[in-house]
Amino acid sequence: MTRQPASSAACFRLEPADFGASAAEWNRWEWQFTHRIHRPVDLERIPWLMRDEIDRIDRVARIYPFAVTPYFLSLIRWDDPEDPLRRQVIPNPAETPSADSGSLDPLCEKSHTEAPGLIHRYRDRVVVLTTHRCAVYCRHCFRKRLWKEPPPGDDAIRWNKVIDYLERHEEVRDVLLSGGDPLTLTDDRLDEILCRIRRIRHIEILRIGSRVPVAMPQRITPSLCRIFEDHGPIWLVTQFNHPREITPEAARACEQLTRCGVPVNNQTVLLRGVNDQVDSIRELCRGLLRIRVRPYYLHQCDPVSGTEHFRTPLYKGIEILSGLQGTTSGLAVPRFMVDLPGRGGKVSLQADSFVSRQGSRVFLRNHAGEVFSYEDPGREDLDPGSGVVRAFA
Repeated sequence: MTRQPASSAACFRLEPADFGASAAEWNRWEWQFTHRIHRPVDLERIPWLMRDEIDRIDRVARIYPFAVTPYFLSLIRWDDPEDPLRRQVIPNPAETPSADSGSLDPLCEKSHTEAPGLIHRYRDRVVVLTTHRCAVYCRHCFRKRLWKEPPPGDDAIRWNKVIDYLERHEEVRDVLLSGGDPLTLTDDRLDEILCRIRRIRHIEILRIGSRVPVAMPQRITPSLCRIFEDHGPIWLVTQFNHPREITPEAARACEQLTRCGVPVNNQTVLLRGVNDQVDSIRELCRGLLRIRVRPYYLHQCDPVSGTEHFRTPLYKGIEILSGLQGTTSGLAVPRFMVDLPGRGGKVSLQADSFVSRQGSRVFLRNHAGEVFSYEDPGREDLDPGSGVVRAFA
């Protein structure tokens, strides 16, 4: 690479030619995946990274590996050390864990693993880890512990145990294929997995958790969409975290999914220095609606070892939701969720709109902070501080 930094903002971005890729190669997901940047030495091709920066990245990568597609690297503004896309995928010295920096398994998934790669935390739902591979290793990932562990296995014995568990547990209605990223599997392998699960009569919902629409949108191909059509209904859960991730390529990928009958829901992770401002989340959610993606959850970043620099106070998420209320469509307002450890599950937090009660009349605070009286058709003997009141507030 001979190009040097220049004053124009566009010159601080990588292009396909910087990776030696033709247009045809760049648009093939197999090329993107096999050419992921996964060694600090590979970052030497980026002229805006200094040698000491690469050395610091190398020290972190020895603890927590990294990998990122050329496509996602091309979205980063390299003139900004705090670029929100860069923060998500490039190792940071702040990841180096300390004694009080969280847990490698904050949701206690290991203790809920009932078959190889099968996690059963909720009565009617399970998660099946199809692989440990991802298009990108997000630095805030709550499964960072898996990056150095052996993969769950893709052999017949492993999958026979998973299918046997699902067949025996008729209370399970919902299966989420996760990982790693299931869409890093080949079409044939994914088709086989979906086919086996679909044969189980009590499984009603199939979901796929994948960040490839964001990090490797080339993966959403006509052949993949045909597989989804064959095994539908299938829901896809993805993770757009910043407005700049909504590119023409990502928009086309999401449009292909929705056109083949796959609803796309987005679960944004609230990350300090990435999206912890009302304006950023508002722009992101509006942009998602434009590409037919539902802003579903705004997730509090889990207390994973090495992610403390990403975590925000709980009030920040509530503050953001309050800022969205009344300033954008209700369709663009996600739910703010906290995933509790152990079997605690997810809890929805919201702005405190309930103020007080006088008999059958309650006083509610709107998005502008104004208090209004509202005639409550419910019970009058509820304690205003009770969980029931707070649930409807």
